[in-house]
Amino acid sequence: MTSATLKRPHGVITRGTTGINRLRRSDRWLVHDALVRRTLHASADPLVVDLGYGARPHTTFELADRLTAVRGDRRVVGLEIDPERVVESRNGVSFARGGFELSGLRPVLVRAFNVLRQYPEDAVGPAWARMQSGLAPGGLIVDGTCDELGRRCAWVLLDATRPLSLTLAWDPFAVDRPSDIAERLPKALIHRNVPGEPVHALLAAADRAWATAAPHGSFGPRVRWRAALELLRAQGLPVQPQRRRLRDNILTVPWDVVAPGSGTN
Repeated sequence: MTSATLKRPHGVITRGTTGINRLRRSDRWLVHDALVRRTLHASADPLVVDLGYGARPHTTFELADRLTAVRGDRRVVGLEIDPERVVESRNGVSFARGGFELSGLRPVLVRAFNVLRQYPEDAVGPAWARMQSGLAPGGLIVDGTCDELGRRCAWVLLDATRPLSLTLAWDPFAVDRPSDIAERLPKALIHRNVPGEPVHALLAAADRAWATAAPHGSFGPRVRWRAALELLRAQGLPVQPQRRRLRDNILTVPWDVVAPGSGTN
């Protein structure tokens, strides 16, 4: 990559809305997901890029702090395409100007949250490909979206060749039914939530399981959701099992369950 290329970050400046602890649900998931943990543990240089951290770098520092539980020697770099938002390095976290080209870095993990949501749908594929081309061997990308308070979240996990999974995560006490997360689907899926599309079918199935699990509601929404997950699994949906009790309600499925159209991505 030439120096001229590095001077022209790939992407456009977006609103930059951010907030303290907004990305806590995805951070918790990253810290405990088996594939993410294996990837970080296996890396000789555990470089993590937080792409598009916004007007303030709160969430970048939070990510760095939480990932310390997985790799104490992790390096975190926050990238922003807007030069006005690039701040001085501190607390072991560096900042630089950059976009989907990742400023020439070779990270093992990229988090791009609430970035592509502000792009047209047809920009998703090229942006994914650009980030994928910059990954270190075995690297991963998290492309996600959440609401302003971080109560409703959704993200896609990708490797260097393809999307791997979709995860929905929400505050058990702030969401009435799983399909309420639809408004926060990643850009690759948000316009596909219509009858006949796989992601619409997934949300409808989750709502039905949630309704069927209503008798468990007296024990709280977390217990009710665990029962709903068991119902989905019994119906043959390849739901990722939860190895531990979580404070968030989470649904993770392989990407091919929700891939737009007939299995395309």
